[in-house]
Order: sequence, then structure tokens, then C-alpha cells
Amino acid sequence: MTTYDFGDGAGPVAAHQHANGGGWVADTAVVDDAVWIDASAKVYGNAWVCGDAWIYESAQIRGNAFVDHEAQVFGNSTVEGTARIDGESRVYDTAIVRGTAELYGCTFIGGTAVVEEGILRDEQRTS
Repeated sequence: MTTYDFGDGAGPVAAHQHANGGGWVADTAVVDDAVWIDASAKVYGNAWVCGDAWIYESAQIRGNAFVDHEAQVFGNSTVEGTARIDGESRVYDTAIVRGTAELYGCTFIGGTAVVEEGILRDEQRTS
């Protein structure tokens, strides 16, 4: 069994490198074969990444987060909690989307923005 330490305090857990990009994925997470997980990106916890989503650079998807369709998460951004990223939404820079936040359509969250709740559709937020 291969293990990896995601740096979340849980120590090494069963994990594998995703065939499409080489990023680390915990065996408890679900990642479709078509998804791109960049070599320095991580998906762990009970997260789901589906469709044609791209997770790249040093982005992290964790907890019970869900990323689907053509969404992209990149930079040093994080999607966590039960957050949902869908459609053609983008999360980038050092932005954090967490809690019960839901992004749909072409929503762009960047800079140092933190979104913790609410449903956003076709919006842009940076700070």
C-alpha cells in the first residue's frame, strides 16, 4: 500500500498519484479518470472531483468538497468543507472556498478572497 502525508495532521494515509497529471489523491477521495490533477496539487479527505475539472499548481481540494464539470482550481487556492464548485467556475491565487459555499456558472474567486457560504452564480470576487 502506498501512503502520502497531506500535511493535515492525520499523518500518512493510503493514497496514489493520479494517472492524469500525477497529483496526490487520498484513497478516500473520488477523482474521475478524465480530471487533471497537477503533480503539485492534492485531493484528500472525502472530496470528489468529477467531469472535466482541472486541479493544478498547488491547489488543494479536501474535506467533503465537490468540484465538477469544467471547473478549475489553481494557484495556492483551497476548496474545503462541503463547498461545491461547478460549471466553468474558477478558484485561483490564494482564495479559499469553504463551508457551505456553492459556485455555479462562470464564477471567479481569486486574490485572497474567502467565501464561506451562499450560492454564487456568474460573479467575480477578489480581495
